[in-house]
Amino acid sequence: MNKAIKSLKLMLILVASVAITSCVQDDDYTIPSSLGDEENKALTLLLETGNELSFAEVKALYQGGEFIEPEDTNVYVKGYVSSSDQTGNFFKEFFIQDSPTNPTSGLKVILNQVDTYNQFNLGREVYISLQGLYIGEERVGNGVITIGGGTETDQYGTTVTSLNEIQIRQKVLRSSVTETITPLNIGLTAITGDHVGLLVKVDNVEFADNLAGENYFDSSEVYDTQRILQDCSGFTYPQFILETSSFASFKNERLPIYNGSITAVVSKTFDGSSLVLALNTTDDVDMVNPRCTLLDIEDFEIVFNEGFDSGLGDWEVINTLGTQEWYASNYQGEGYVRGSAYDDGDIVEMISWLISPSINFDANENERLILQVADAFSNGQPLKAYYSNDYVAGTNPDDATWTEIGASEIAALPENTGFFNNVYDATGLINISMISGDAVLAFVYDSDDASISSTLDLSNVQILAQ
Repeated sequence: MNKAIKSLKLMLILVASVAITSCVQDDDYTIPSSLGDEENKALTLLLETGNELSFAEVKALYQGGEFIEPEDTNVYVKGYVSSSDQTGNFFKEFFIQDSPTNPTSGLKVILNQVDTYNQFNLGREVYISLQGLYIGEERVGNGVITIGGGTETDQYGTTVTSLNEIQIRQKVLRSSVTETITPLNIGLTAITGDHVGLLVKVDNVEFADNLAGENYFDSSEVYDTQRILQDCSGFTYPQFILETSSFASFKNERLPIYNGSITAVVSKTFDGSSLVLALNTTDDVDMVNPRCTLLDIEDFEIVFNEGFDSGLGDWEVINTLGTQEWYASNYQGEGYVRGSAYDDGDIVEMISWLISPSINFDANENERLILQVADAFSNGQPLKAYYSNDYVAGTNPDDATWTEIGASEIAALPENTGFFNNVYDATGLINISMISGDAVLAFVYDSDDASISSTLDLSNVQILAQ
């Protein structure tokens, strides 16, 4: 009798323990091989009834510091996870980008959940239902457009807050697809705020000379450590920040002392004042090449020089939008080519191409381009530079393949809002060593849909080479 009672009690205990275990919230977000029925059902319904917004459309919902809950509540955005908190370098957040390859835009998602990599793993295709959610900034003025679950206001302004557990489950839906994210290959100096949230790869970089023997994280810091990366592809060391959290599992690893590549997510500092790179893992750091040596200007000579003192010469001017165009002029013996989208009191649409004669880029090595530019009445930078190997003289430039060059160097030119454009500024040395064969250079005045009318004078185009 006693044995039977004991056996019955033991069975009841086992049944109860199974029941209790079944009711406990499962916090194991192991990467699923398939989705649960509820998530599948919610995603299917969203795709059948909802309207997809592009990343640009989502960002446009947040303008002028106002936090927007979408008017059309049945909308969603699709993205691919580009960050991972598996090493602790990201915390209660992840980034998504608009494509697994050649992405153009990223968004931040903040959520009250740790170890998100188990559920929202790198490359996971996610669909975020925006109904009841908010688009804004996590911190006032940091410029990082973020999807959050609510808003809060303090003495500094209004910010979005994290998605709660229910919102995560109901609003952030995974498909069964996990894509391989191909990092966007980009030069260190070409990274801008438009790349925030994207996984990028930067080649030919190394940590600053004075960081030999240092770790990723400085033990005297409390939250984040900033280490300087430098790009040594030219005459100077353009620099960028790699930021590492105090919670990163790799924080005590030594910085590599060699040169190579780094793959990381573009982000911003806490206050939003600077762009930074943030690692998903140190497996994405491949620096095994010898440290580089800066180029010496004394080893270079001028191999191409156009001052426009005799007008346009062999250069072409072709418009693809509007009637305003580049034209040659001269002041006190100084030749230049002028462009302006200002016409009779109005800013007009203008895309005008100034195209060089064909240049043999196999004749020299390590070519660098320098432009002398003066401006007046500046309200933006209309100048863009390109090269093409397949442009045919006299044809529509839109029919050729063009690659942009010197974006950061041109953007760094000072702007003059005064009346006189009599001071010429030189760009930095623009790297054009990647150009091979016979190619042409093109300098394009683009009024950006009649929003820029700066008067621009290009007085000198020089190519230096070894």
